[in-house]
Amino acid sequence: MRALHSSLIKPLLHLHLRFPFSTPIFSLSPLRTKYLHSHSFTTPSLPKLTATVANKMAAVDGNSTADHIAGGWYSAPDLRLRDHRFNVPLNYSLDHSSSPKISVFAREVVAVGKEEQPLPYLLYLQGGPGFECPRPTEAGGWISRACEEYRVILMDQRGTGLSTSLTPSSMSQVKSAEDLVNYLRHFRADNIVHDAEFIRKRLVPGAGPWTILGQSFGGFCAVTYLSFAPKGLKHVLITGGLPPIGKGCTADAVYRAGFEQLVHQNEKYYKRFPQDIEIVHDVVNYLAESEGGGVPLPSGGILTPRGLQLLGLSGLGSSTGFERLHYLFERVWDPVIVQGAKRRISDYFLNAYERWIAFDANPLYALLHESIYCQGASSLWSAHRIRAENENKFDAIEAAKGSRPVLFTGEMIFPWLFDEVHALRPFKDAAQLLAEKKDWPSLYDIAALEDNKESGFGLLMSTCTLV
Repeated sequence: MRALHSSLIKPLLHLHLRFPFSTPIFSLSPLRTKYLHSHSFTTPSLPKLTATVANKMAAVDGNSTADHIAGGWYSAPDLRLRDHRFNVPLNYSLDHSSSPKISVFAREVVAVGKEEQPLPYLLYLQGGPGFECPRPTEAGGWISRACEEYRVILMDQRGTGLSTSLTPSSMSQVKSAEDLVNYLRHFRADNIVHDAEFIRKRLVPGAGPWTILGQSFGGFCAVTYLSFAPKGLKHVLITGGLPPIGKGCTADAVYRAGFEQLVHQNEKYYKRFPQDIEIVHDVVNYLAESEGGGVPLPSGGILTPRGLQLLGLSGLGSSTGFERLHYLFERVWDPVIVQGAKRRISDYFLNAYERWIAFDANPLYALLHESIYCQGASSLWSAHRIRAENENKFDAIEAAKGSRPVLFTGEMIFPWLFDEVHALRPFKDAAQLLAEKKDWPSLYDIAALEDNKESGFGLLMSTCTLV
């Protein structure tokens, strides 16, 4: 889920590193599957281009076809961009004409003046799962460096951004939890790779290979790509996202390592901001003593002590996370301007909390998070179970009653989120079915990975709080 910093790109573009893909590595992102069996389900209505708009877009580019609409070039500061929309199968295991179709969006980005140059292609695979690609506003950060040598393709992974976005409202069109699960099973890394191959064959001249850059969960997708479609790849760049590729579900091992790392990250945070120990104690006690064990959130959910701990999701694992978390707690309380008035958590803090968590905009992150670790086995709410093994350290209420700092959690999903987060409540039953689902296809082929001749570039991050 993390953003890619520009300082990481330059060494990656020039360093050639070989690494053993057969070695399980605990990382910060997720990935998944191959071919899926077909089930009957209700397909949500898909956002469609009107015939008028489609014809206009097709007219500006001779490369447009029935399953690919290419837009015209437009500008951002020091960049030239154009949009592509692809009509792809929902289910690649079916005949192309038999599967329902979804739309996948990709943005092509080049430096000014390089629109017609024969540049090699670089596909960026976003972190997640369930997050769209960044929207370039200028030639800054890593994209500026990449555009010096590449034609960059920013693909919104299926279900995100402009790629048949799965939002709480769009998913509400599916009337049963079973049908929703049958739909969501097509949104893991295997089908993200299928989409990438679909796009490569239509964009790259001669359907030649391209370079891919996988950030966080995008790195998981890159390893799936190497497993099942290596011929489409020239080079592979991975930043902070090497998956554990063992059989079954590797989530338990990942989260055991993750909770241990979280203890260290919390220690670092409170060492930098020791004054926050008491502030967080006060907030946890206030929430625990409130009616219902929490306070209402603006969207209709509830903020509880365990919900407060979710602020570690990016607060403990991003480059400026410690500072942002500290500054958030600076404004946790409304000022008391009338003597005797009760202290209240500020609307500023409650709104900022919801923006921080962002499940209303990106519910796929919560629904599919643990499935990225599953091959032929269920996760059974792995993070929740492993947290229970560490409850003596992560019980916020008990910590606030005593002298221990309240520990924040990391990039983890818990079943109670589907009770406490308003946007997730309608999908509680589907989330349970996904947690119990066993027949997840394989995401990795160890033999194929060991046989790969493609050059790989890897950058691991020293402090991660797990995908």
